Amino acid sequence: MASYTKPDDDQVLVEQKSSTRVIILNRTRQLNALSFYMVSRLLEIFLEDEGNPDIKLVIMKGNGRAFCAGGDVSAVVRDVKGGDWRLGAKFFENEFKLNYLMATYSKPQVSILNGIVMGGGAGASIHGRFRVATEKTVFAMPETELGLFPDVGSSYFLSRLPGFFGEYVGLIGARLDGAEMLTCGLATHFVPSSKLPLLEESLYKVENNDATAVSAIIDKYSEQPSLKEDSVYHSRMDAINRCFSRKTVEEILYYLEMEAMNNKADNWASATIQTLKKASPTSLKVFLKLIRKARLQGVGQCLVTDYRVVCHVLQGRYSKDFFEGCRAILIDKDRKPKWEPSRLELVSDSDVDGYFSKLDDEGWKDLELPERLNNLPPYVISKL
Repeated sequence: MASYTKPDDDQVLVEQKSSTRVIILNRTRQLNALSFYMVSRLLEIFLEDEGNPDIKLVIMKGNGRAFCAGGDVSAVVRDVKGGDWRLGAKFFENEFKLNYLMATYSKPQVSILNGIVMGGGAGASIHGRFRVATEKTVFAMPETELGLFPDVGSSYFLSRLPGFFGEYVGLIGARLDGAEMLTCGLATHFVPSSKLPLLEESLYKVENNDATAVSAIIDKYSEQPSLKEDSVYHSRMDAINRCFSRKTVEEILYYLEMEAMNNKADNWASATIQTLKKASPTSLKVFLKLIRKARLQGVGQCLVTDYRVVCHVLQGRYSKDFFEGCRAILIDKDRKPKWEPSRLELVSDSDVDGYFSKLDDEGWKDLELPERLNNLPPYVISKL
């Protein structure tokens, strides 16, 4: 990936403020999209700081108008098309290891989500202990429109949202604001952006890794925002649960169509149907199976499964939708992907099951997660 060329050290800025490590994503023209260098550097920093007794707290934020808009999947596609799908797999291997490390970190991580947080940006923040949203936050997992699937262990945290809101968010790539993130549990706090400098200055004074003390500091600057009147979380949860609790994507669409017929004055159901029909049929079916399995799995197993699935996606044996989606959305930008298979009924259960199998490829092996410490805090142990 462009990432395999000489790395740009300025893509990740690292500071130390007393006992606090501050990590700043700094690829502003690309909305801080994660390059291979950035993922590798973040993994290195988190591993080093966990063993550094001088570091008690980690703050992550992004320069510009984004925390992080996701992984640099265009670079992944260029590498895979260059000859070896394993080059792309190496990016995801390091990214998923980083996600696991963040999810099981022994020190509190505070992610300041003052802007766009999507895809890989969610993986680099939501797994951490504290997620601070603001009035500028925009969250989404838009992978199904790219022919990919919500990865980075998102099946773990989306499956833990109330009801079947996680299925809704992951399947249609719904955009949530900061208030919605806080209400559904994706964010732990909401702090107005004008108060962030004061919050950060207070966090720099932390002298130990006590998560309760960190939470109390953030609480001082936090507010309880009101949901907008048209928020789906405010007005659509009953319908979301009725529709997105179904066993198959086809059934979800059927029940959405019933909602649309029974409430013609409201276009929410019909708009949701249109969004689903634009997404890759394969991606929709793969993600629905992922999130249903994730309800009974720990975060590590979710990431191991994600890695299997993404390796199949990169290999392109069952479908090349990821490459077509990137062409249509990110490269040519005609926004007219030609999915293959083109309809839900053409995606067989056996094809979907195939994405969850070990790859029959010489030298390939399952994701090997970083070894963890024995004295992890209770909120981490609950994820394992």
